[in-house]
Amino acid sequence: MIRQLLRPLTTGQIVVDVVLAAGFFLLFGFVTLAPERPWILAVVTSLFMSGALAVRRLSPALALAIAWVGAIVQMASLLSPLPSNLAIFGVLYVTAAYGSRFVMWTGFASAIAGAITITGYLLFMPGAFGGPNAFTSPLAAAVMSGSILAAALFSLLLSWTAGALVRASIRARENREAQRRAELEAASEQERGRIARDMHDVVAHSLAVVVAQADGARYAAASDPAVAAEALRTISQTARAALSDVRMLLTQLRHREAEGPQPTLADLEQLFAQVRAAGIEIGVDIDPAPPADVPASVQLAVYRILQEALTNALRHGDRAGVDVRLSWWPDRVAFRVTNGIAPVAPDRADGTPGHGLIGIRERAQLVGGRVDAGAQGSTFVVAGELPIGGSA
Repeated sequence: MIRQLLRPLTTGQIVVDVVLAAGFFLLFGFVTLAPERPWILAVVTSLFMSGALAVRRLSPALALAIAWVGAIVQMASLLSPLPSNLAIFGVLYVTAAYGSRFVMWTGFASAIAGAITITGYLLFMPGAFGGPNAFTSPLAAAVMSGSILAAALFSLLLSWTAGALVRASIRARENREAQRRAELEAASEQERGRIARDMHDVVAHSLAVVVAQADGARYAAASDPAVAAEALRTISQTARAALSDVRMLLTQLRHREAEGPQPTLADLEQLFAQVRAAGIEIGVDIDPAPPADVPASVQLAVYRILQEALTNALRHGDRAGVDVRLSWWPDRVAFRVTNGIAPVAPDRADGTPGHGLIGIRERAQLVGGRVDAGAQGSTFVVAGELPIGGSA
């Protein structure tokens, strides 16, 4: 229970607070404005006030309670205001700045209750301020009461308000830090998603080529060893390239700042060559030609979308051939990949698209484009557009 009232402070902070409280007590603890009262009563009151000051940051709730006990001891002893009462301002400040919500509003209520108590004590308690008989008229008593109440409210609430402003500043700083962490986490999640899509594209395409070449080599091994040897060479090259890409992606997962080389339009011919080596004829039509200043993000998106579309053709097509059309306009690039449909289509049996088609659409959306993929009669078509102007 007590631990719940304590705030985490460093040893240095606790030592500083205790030393300041001890100096405060030595400075004001033996000063009393009521010489007719035993000075020990002022010392006891100052001890409570100094104690509240010592624990104000460690436990604002405990400091407020100690300050109230000291005030009650002071009023019970009929002492006039003491210099050690200045500690109350520091206590109210920390209740608003560092206390829980309950302690914060308890401090606010204490400021109001304390102002009323001070006014009543100074005006009506005998021996404190002369008592009610010290005033010549009710009007004078009312004016004095209002003045004392206003001054007490202003000073006490000013301390509490200063703490509330510090609290708001701390909360704003924490919110900014939380927002920054959330933005970093979101960026990390996006980066992980991008790397996962790249991993899927690399592995799926490479394995599709390897499987196609392996099947061809198996059938040609007995009748044409040269074809089998060529297929094995293609498998070796494809596997090495895939291994290099996977290593690069894993490096990015370990070190987000490590930027590896990304595919560009210049790598498309190698991609087409891999598919042709797997035994699939590709008809490529690029008209108009791409401009010289195509953004890197668009180049990567085009490469990955074509890679996934060709991978689907390898895995699920009828192997009769694939047509690839690219049209580079000043403000956009249009693409269309068409292949025949085998008995197993690129979509799942339940009609939902696989991860590859989802990845194609996500890549297009990342650069502000669109992709439509689906069966059209006896063919499967992946077509869409990506904007060029304004892409990052």
